[in-house]
Amino acid sequence: MADLRARLPVWAPTALVFLIAGVGLLRVLTEHWRQGGVILGGAVLVAAVLRAALDPDQLGLLAIRSRVIDVACYAGLGIAMVLLSVTITRGQLTLG
Repeated sequence: MADLRARLPVWAPTALVFLIAGVGLLRVLTEHWRQGGVILGGAVLVAAVLRAALDPDQLGLLAIRSRVIDVACYAGLGIAMVLLSVTITRGQLTLG
C-alpha cells in the first residue's frame, strides 16, 4: 500500500473526485435528480476518505485546511447531500 501511495500522481485523487462529480452532474442534467445528488454526495465522501488516508503532499487541491477540518467538512457535506437527495420525492433512485 505504501508503494502505491508513493507512485500516485498528485493530480490523481482530485481527478478521481472530479470524475465522480462529473458523472453525478451528468445524471442531474439528464433529469435524474436523486441519482445525481447521491453520486455528487458520494464524490464528496470519496474526497473525505482520500483526505483521511493520504498525505497532504499527495492530495493536490483536496488538502485545504488541517486534516481534521477537511475530513469533517467533506464528510458532513457528503452525508448531507446524500440524505437530502434520498428525500427528494420525484424521480427514481435506481438506474433504469
